[in-house]
Amino acid sequence: MNEQDHFYLDKEEPNKGCLITLRNIILQQDENITTTKKYGMPCFCYKNKMFCYLWVDKKTNEPYILFVEGQNINHPKLETGIRNRMKILRVNPNKDIPIETVTSLLNTALDLYRKGVIKVS
Repeated sequence: MNEQDHFYLDKEEPNKGCLITLRNIILQQDENITTTKKYGMPCFCYKNKMFCYLWVDKKTNEPYILFVEGQNINHPKLETGIRNRMKILRVNPNKDIPIETVTSLLNTALDLYRKGVIKVS
């Protein structure tokens, strides 16, 4: 077990299963996605450029996907909060993961990188 796995395995259910499933969904979207740990969170990179993170809200205890370039994505399920650049998608761990919404948002975000809106090396 590596250090990144501890983030997921240290969580209680249903968050543990939800976060592991979200990780798998993210990694399945493109062969150029890699995972690392930044700021104590699982970070997903597209061609070594930060793309999204997984985290659990401290107040609600709900997992969410943080889109690094969220300001470029308009979707009613995304929340800006106090952030200017990033937006989050909350995922209720007690319900079915909205896979179509998650994959659509992930691919919208990835297209920013694929099409050169966000420069990658």
